[in-house]
Amino acid sequence: MAIIKYPFWVLYRIWFYILVALPIIVLFPILLISISREKWYPFFFKLARFWAKFILLGMGFHYKVLKDQNPNPKKSYMFIANHTSMTDIMLMLVSVNNPFVFVGKKELANIPLFGFFYKRTCILVDRSSAKSRQAVFLRAQRRLRQGLSICIFPEGGVPEEHIVLDEFKDGAFRLAINHNIPVVPLTFYDNKKRFSYTFFSGSPGIMRAKIHQFLQTENLKVEDTKALNQKARAVILTELKENLKV
Repeated sequence: MAIIKYPFWVLYRIWFYILVALPIIVLFPILLISISREKWYPFFFKLARFWAKFILLGMGFHYKVLKDQNPNPKKSYMFIANHTSMTDIMLMLVSVNNPFVFVGKKELANIPLFGFFYKRTCILVDRSSAKSRQAVFLRAQRRLRQGLSICIFPEGGVPEEHIVLDEFKDGAFRLAINHNIPVVPLTFYDNKKRFSYTFFSGSPGIMRAKIHQFLQTENLKVEDTKALNQKARAVILTELKENLKV
């Protein structure tokens, strides 16, 4: 039976990349204009949300966003989530209305077409370079001053298939404390099942996200970074264990 699914999985992967590329090609002139000035980023963000919805719906993913608390559109936040799939970027975009900037691996800038806009709109980090990590703080500070939010997947990458939730890096939480912005944990339940990095896997179906209660950073100091890290991770890990029976 599994051998019958292999052609479907191959075509499903190809279809995903077609969906990723098609809106970028069609909207290329408008996208270029939207990234020509930093103050126009909110408009680019709206286009990115359309791109994300187009991909998810085109893949047959019925996304559903649950909310324990609603972000204030006039405030900045640090959005974090578990990382299991290429679709995590899209689900984050459709889950959050507040314009935010991704902090992500510089390697993604090498992806054709997608990488062109990725490196011009996101904050890229080389985790092997202390200088690069320091630059992230400076660029994030500028973006926060512009009224934007920041989004980081604190696992620092996609963990191996058997790991439910990897340990979190401290960067997102140090940034949140330094800039006194709430940390907003999100749990993505189904992305690994829907479209993981395992090539022969995936299927249409429901894709759920949950925005949890915000973790406040008022009165916290840099010394509290690890405690905030562990608290945020516990929120997501508990949710995953309760809902995925792991």
